[in-house]
Amino acid sequence: MDITNIEFSNILMAFGLTLFAGLATGIGSAMAFFAKRTNTKFLSLALGFSAGVMIYVSFVEIFFKAKESLTEVYDEALGTWITVGSFFAGMLLIALIDKFIPSAENPHEMEHIEDMTEAKRKQSKHLMRMGVFTALAIGIHNFPEGLATFTAALTDPSLGIAIAVAIAIHNIPEGIAVSVPVFYATGSRRKAFRLSFLSGLAEPVGALVGYLILMPFLSPAMFGIVFAGVAGIMVFISIDELLPAAQEYGEHHLSIYGLVAGMMVMAVSLLMFL
Repeated sequence: MDITNIEFSNILMAFGLTLFAGLATGIGSAMAFFAKRTNTKFLSLALGFSAGVMIYVSFVEIFFKAKESLTEVYDEALGTWITVGSFFAGMLLIALIDKFIPSAENPHEMEHIEDMTEAKRKQSKHLMRMGVFTALAIGIHNFPEGLATFTAALTDPSLGIAIAVAIAIHNIPEGIAVSVPVFYATGSRRKAFRLSFLSGLAEPVGALVGYLILMPFLSPAMFGIVFAGVAGIMVFISIDELLPAAQEYGEHHLSIYGLVAGMMVMAVSLLMFL
């Protein structure tokens, strides 16, 4: 694709996919209200599947598209060095974001709905604070995810769809992490859902900021650097967040089966577009 001549329809599609991925937090919020027990098997499989999609597509597709773009601008050696440097810079960015979020409010320190005991329900101030900080933390995490989805969809719509679905699956348990403590603190499904919904909007906001900042400078070199950074962000999210969260539910093997299934589905989907 000629990235200097991107069609308006592609931009709209990229925004739409990013919005879809972000609003998946609302699904998690609804699950928290209507499920009597957390479906650990489903969540473990889904999170593993999401990680498999994101890891496979990052290493097999996104990284090499970034390298291809950069080596066209620079020579083979320098282009490869810039690609690798940008990949690890993306990892460093998301690691720093994680570093500055207190672990007590980390959105990936999840609790099962049934573990919210009566004693915990009485700690309304603490729960409300936890829910608000979790929403803020998820919003910060969702910002680079929105940029990743938008950038991928802008350059390759089929790739953008796969990443949007993977991130949407990832956002479902995050919606639970926000809505459950707020619901138990306030007794209001509306307030809990609203906060969860707002945290998910960070995805399209990330896409919008990325569009406004990057589009005027979107050359093959800039595209390669951003795309390599996005690959690093997605690999880090998968290894640091998705897989540990899946295994935290006590379904280690299911998370690995989901991982392999996600890789296989992503591989087949890419082969279909050869």
